Amino acid sequence: MKKLMLLSVFSLFILSSCVSKKQYAELEAKQKETQDLLNTATVKLNSCLSDKAAADARVTGLQEQLADMRKTNQDLIDTKGNLTTLTQKGAENLEKSLESLKEKDLKITRLQDALTKKDSVTLAIVTSLKREVGINDPDIQINVEKGVVFISIADKLLFQSGSYNVTARAREVLAKVAKVVNSKPDFECMVEGHTDSVPYKSGVLLDNWDLSVKRSTSIVRVLEDLGVNPKQLIAAGRADYVPLVSNDTAENRATNRRTRIVVLPKIDQFYEMVEKEMKNLSAKGN
Repeated sequence: MKKLMLLSVFSLFILSSCVSKKQYAELEAKQKETQDLLNTATVKLNSCLSDKAAADARVTGLQEQLADMRKTNQDLIDTKGNLTTLTQKGAENLEKSLESLKEKDLKITRLQDALTKKDSVTLAIVTSLKREVGINDPDIQINVEKGVVFISIADKLLFQSGSYNVTARAREVLAKVAKVVNSKPDFECMVEGHTDSVPYKSGVLLDNWDLSVKRSTSIVRVLEDLGVNPKQLIAAGRADYVPLVSNDTAENRATNRRTRIVVLPKIDQFYEMVEKEMKNLSAKGN
């Protein structure tokens, strides 16, 4: 730009020495007009360059957006494919889960039927015992706990004080119990001896453990004599460690001295029944 201006001045200087004043004035006017046009062109050029830079920036931004959109679109396509695969797997898993639930429901139904059958037998035993033994005797209690029949007989009905020999009256009561047990050969009969907390020692018996077990075996032998299958009988002693009440009075100690006969299904047979149902279920499933 400076060179152009110097050239113009130099040209004017030369021309001023060679031309007239009129011609000089005309040349000077043209020079001014040319300079104005040059300035205007320069301004427009700068504006165009600025617009081009802005346009280039916008193109770059649009290209980046286009790249992002293409990546997003590809991600969506990939996600759709994955979701389709997951949906298929989910449907298959759901179908398998439903089949498994149906199978479990059938198993539960079979188990419930087995338990219902056991409960029905238990109820029949309780009814038979109450009819045979009688429910009006306060020294004999018959109840059901967790599906098991318990017959609790007060000590005074079975033994003399400090003795493990069964009384004649006890044989009458035990004969009625034996009749019910004999009617249920699939059940076992566990005899539990319980004492109070007063220390005991007599002859070969060292303590309440010995006394409770000895009384239990005495009753087991009576039941065996009354025709009960010995395979159904279990003898057990609990000494004074499972009292019904505290041993602080004579009355309470008498309450704790008792024999409990537990009538319960044979566990192995019960599980055999359940296992049989499971095998039947599996066979039907196949």
